[in-house]
Amino acid sequence: MAIFDTLGKYRNTGLLILRIGLGVMMMVHGLPKIMGGPDGWTKLGGSMKVVHIDFLPMLWGFMAAASEGIGGFLLILGLFFRPVNMLLVVTMIIASLVHFAKGDGLDGAGHAIELGIVFFSLIFIGPGKYSIDKK
Repeated sequence: MAIFDTLGKYRNTGLLILRIGLGVMMMVHGLPKIMGGPDGWTKLGGSMKVVHIDFLPMLWGFMAAASEGIGGFLLILGLFFRPVNMLLVVTMIIASLVHFAKGDGLDGAGHAIELGIVFFSLIFIGPGKYSIDKK
């Protein structure tokens, strides 16, 4: 069909829409975690026990909250795009492992796995031309 033949010209627009959508949703999940303060960060950072890391839970929790909340904002801007996606991949791996450790199975871990795949793919694709990194 002719309409589908022309959509390839809008690849960068598609990347912008993807960045905005993912960025907003990551901010929705991450900003409340940032606002949770040291107690919330410590609880969140306790998740690192699934990979046998049990020191500095407050730091790990803050890093996870920041990678989602601030990382989501940076995704929207297309700023530090690849490093942000790398941090988000690690965050989604830990989130997936936590779900598996709780016995949630693939139903519980699926969302984090899917997002991890998207963030990993974006490392290779890049932010597109409508981004600060490309300016």
